[in-house]
Amino acid sequence: MLVVDDEDDLRDVVCTLLQRAGLRTTSARDGQQALKALYDERPDLVVLDAAMPVLDGWQTLERIRHLSDVPVMMLTARDGELEKVRGLKAGADDYVTKPFGRQELVARVEALLRRAGDREDEVVVYDDGLVHIDFADARVSVEGKEVGLTPLEFKLLATFVRHPNQVLSRDQLLELVWEQALGGPTDQVKVYVGYLRRKLAAATDSSPIETVRGFGYRYRPTGCAAPVPVGCAPTSRWPRRCATVFSSRRPSGGMRSASPCRR
Repeated sequence: MLVVDDEDDLRDVVCTLLQRAGLRTTSARDGQQALKALYDERPDLVVLDAAMPVLDGWQTLERIRHLSDVPVMMLTARDGELEKVRGLKAGADDYVTKPFGRQELVARVEALLRRAGDREDEVVVYDDGLVHIDFADARVSVEGKEVGLTPLEFKLLATFVRHPNQVLSRDQLLELVWEQALGGPTDQVKVYVGYLRRKLAAATDSSPIETVRGFGYRYRPTGCAAPVPVGCAPTSRWPRRCATVFSSRRPSGGMRSASPCRR
């Protein structure tokens, strides 16, 4: 569990409560430390204070949602309905106001973990003969060579392998990867596709991500082997959003995902 709060006493109290419930904890005193811990520790759940200096809870939550679908519980002194709605719409999974009941806090954390555990029946390894992705450990290899990706590049690659041989426009990638509304600025899509292609191409002769001029991008597996699902129930829930390789979700205007290789 990652506990984020700028108040040392409150942070220690929350950590102690969770530890007594049998949960391992790590902590951060601001949003910047929290993002680093998120990447290094890959926690199963984040308890996040809304009011913090430097990078507040709302900004931190937004950046977390760019990287991961880890459950997030917001802590705040404001108990107004609009504040709660703001938190839930921003991607928080639960919202607890201060002061809180100690037993209630632990019970809410355990409930979030149970709900997250119910979703861990997903394929955790993808292999098309060229690209191999271990979603439980967030590792990628191309032709047996490990490729280091940032969390956002990892999520972008996961989106491509979920829609093999399908042309995805920049707008569709913006919606699926960045979760931004259609019609938003798409320059970042071009930049990150470029980053990803260069890293994949460095491990092989060419990148499986093609540019379809005037339309967008297409992931074309050159290994032409059916994806191999190996094992379920990853030991780490981070990043779960990337783990849904064969999700039924389709980009707006897109077609149902096909097999990576056309038979």
